[in-house]
Amino acid sequence: MTSKERANLRSQANSLEPLFQIGKGGINDAFIKQTKDALLKRELIKLKVLLETSPITPREAADEIARRTDSEVVQVVGGSMIFYKYNPDLHKDEKKKRK
Repeated sequence: MTSKERANLRSQANSLEPLFQIGKGGINDAFIKQTKDALLKRELIKLKVLLETSPITPREAADEIARRTDSEVVQVVGGSMIFYKYNPDLHKDEKKKRK
């Protein structure tokens, strides 16, 4: 991902609300499944780490989530994390319109 693409995704994510929070339970299989489903539907999502209760840092959480969901970490700031995963099914209509 280029820096321009990353900057564009960060600007799009500004208006997003965090979908899920990571708290004292950390990251489990159910959380990863929900995150995968959300990425499939939306491509770009924001998650939050509750800094006071989470057993891992936001950077550690972002790296693990990205690895387990095959997504890319766009940004980690404070307790907020932004992830992106391209879904070709969401772009089928755009390709038809171009032709």
